[in-house]
Amino acid sequence: MLGITGTPGTGKKSIAPIVAKRLGMKCLGLNELVKSYGLLGRSGAVDTQKLRAKLNADLSENSVVYGHLLPYVLPSSALSKVVVLRCEPRELKERLRLRGYGPSKIVENVEAELIGIVSSDAFDAYGRAKTSEVDTTGISPTEAAGAVIEIAVSKSREAPRIDWTLDYDSGAKLRLLLSTTG
Repeated sequence: MLGITGTPGTGKKSIAPIVAKRLGMKCLGLNELVKSYGLLGRSGAVDTQKLRAKLNADLSENSVVYGHLLPYVLPSSALSKVVVLRCEPRELKERLRLRGYGPSKIVENVEAELIGIVSSDAFDAYGRAKTSEVDTTGISPTEAAGAVIEIAVSKSREAPRIDWTLDYDSGAKLRLLLSTTG
């Protein structure tokens, strides 16, 4: 089973179905499963323990499972490889704005991507041998899917981790990035 995760807006929902189709696998979106299981709380929070328990019925070895909750609900033993989709924070900010996210949700997700929260959690949950990153900045979902497939079918792939913080090395750059007005 292949896992695809990343901060909201990095391309999971667009890329995972392409990957699944090309690999002849079933595609399961965690957000859709949360809704179908009725696990979305009024505040928008998800009970990850209940989700983890319910997932066993829908999972098969021949699946691509995607969602930002992946590191919190699927154990390492369930996945053969995990790909974390990453996106340069300025581009991510624009993607989220175009999706209609509110200012505070945009800042929350851009901060998470900037410091690599989902990526770090995926590496912690699945280890370096199973986990890789793909930068989706400025490329099409089809191109990104090709990179994910390359990782999925390769025996090993050692690549440097993505670190956006190096690009935001001043207070002025960070304030501009995290501004809710620009």
